[in-house]
Amino acid sequence: MKRSGQGACAAALIALAMAGCGKHEAQAPVAAPDAAPVAEAPADAAPVAVELHDVIDTNARYVLGISYPPAANAYPGLAKALSDYAEHARSELLKAVDELGNDTPTAPYELSLAFDMAVNTPKVVAVSAEGSSYTGGAHGQPLVARFVWLPERQELLTAQALVDSPRGWQAVSDYTRDKLLEQAMVRAQGEDMAPEEQQAQVRNLSKMIDQGTTADAANFAQFEPVMDAAGRIAALRFVFPPYQVGPYSDGTQTVDVPASVLLPHVAAGYRELFAHP
Repeated sequence: MKRSGQGACAAALIALAMAGCGKHEAQAPVAAPDAAPVAEAPADAAPVAVELHDVIDTNARYVLGISYPPAANAYPGLAKALSDYAEHARSELLKAVDELGNDTPTAPYELSLAFDMAVNTPKVVAVSAEGSSYTGGAHGQPLVARFVWLPERQELLTAQALVDSPRGWQAVSDYTRDKLLEQAMVRAQGEDMAPEEQQAQVRNLSKMIDQGTTADAANFAQFEPVMDAAGRIAALRFVFPPYQVGPYSDGTQTVDVPASVLLPHVAAGYRELFAHP
C-alpha cells in the first residue's frame, strides 16, 4: 500500500530534539502495550471534535514527538481515536517521568509516535501507528496499532465485530500460524548456523507463534486492509507487535489473509466491503 510519508515526521522531530541530548543505552525487553481504551459514546452522539496537530515537547528529562496525517482530520471519529491513543502513550511517559521525583535520568526518556494514512477510500480508511516509548531498560517499548474507519457507517471497525464466531477465528488462526512458521523457517535458513541449531530455533519460535495466534479476536486486534483496484478489501494484513509471535529482534511481523479465507466468516454486515471470488 502506498504510504503518505508522514511517518517520518515523528522520527525527524525526535532527531532534532535529541541533538545535544545524547543517546540512551539499550533497554530491557518489555511487553508491547495494548492500545489505549477508547470509551464508546452513545450511538446518537457526535464525536467530540478533535483537531490533530503534530506535537514536539522536549526538556532535560524527556523528548516527545507525535505526528499525524492531516487527512485524518476529515473523519472526527477517527481523529478522536488517534488522539486518545496518543494521549494514553503520552500520559504513560509523563507518569514515568513524575516517578523520577527530582532526579534527572542519565538519558532523556523518549516517546516517538507516527500515525500514517495507509488507506483512504470512500468506504474504508486505515491509519497505522508505529513508534516506541523509552523509560529506561535495554529496549524501548514498542507502540504498534492500526485503526480502520468506515466513513459511511461512522464506525471504527474492530476484530470482534468483523469476525463474530469461534470457527472464524480458528480459520484465521490456522492460516496465520502456518504463514508465520514459514517465515520463521526462511529466517532460520538464512542464518549461519548448523541444521540442528536451525531446527531448534524454529521449534522455539513455533511455541511463541502458537501462543500468539490462538483463536481469539484479541490476538488479531491489529489489522489493516489491503485494497484491490476496485476499492474493495482483497486481504487483511494482521499485524503482530514484537514479543507476540517472536522475540524483540524479529520486530513487527505481518500476515496477509486473503478475502477468500475470510469471507465465509465475516459478519454479514461487512461482507460487501470485501472482494468476492
